[in-house]
Amino acid sequence: MAPLRGAPQLVLLFSGKRKSGKDFVTETLRSRLGADVCAVLRLSGPLKEQYAQEHGLNFERLLDASSYKEAHRSDMIRWGEEKRQADPGFFCRKIVEGVSQPVWLVSDTRRVSDIQWFQEAYGAVMQTVRIMASVESRQQRGWVFMPGVDDAESECGLDNFGGFDWVIENHGDEQQLEEQLENLLAFIRSRL
Repeated sequence: MAPLRGAPQLVLLFSGKRKSGKDFVTETLRSRLGADVCAVLRLSGPLKEQYAQEHGLNFERLLDASSYKEAHRSDMIRWGEEKRQADPGFFCRKIVEGVSQPVWLVSDTRRVSDIQWFQEAYGAVMQTVRIMASVESRQQRGWVFMPGVDDAESECGLDNFGGFDWVIENHGDEQQLEEQLENLLAFIRSRL
């Protein structure tokens, strides 16, 4: 279970396909709320850090959108799946350690087991947010289908989840995105 101290007032779990805009949306929300109120948590962070340590790789280079990360992505996914099978909450527990802000944005929720862990740990203060983007808009952002990545659980694990609390359409219409973000920000502020 999650640590009791530093319990958040709101936990938003963001999911979506690669290049759908999860990082853009969560960073935009954090910048508008302020770093003292809002923390962006990345499940991939501890995964990449542990993977880099065990495989003698550069952790910082695994964090960016580089060819270095892409060269290791498939093996990193396989390795992460093995860790999750042994302990479904392994990465979830790591990202919440020591977080003190009242609002947590988990930017890269990918599996039903991630949602279940946060639901069990934080219950009523947890909400799910799905970022939707068309294939065309994702391609404009540099997405190219990769077998073994884009058809793996890490990308498809929540495709049939349904029942998301929020759905953000991010197809490239800036005004539409802004309206959706303002609605979500109003909700977040109502919980503070």
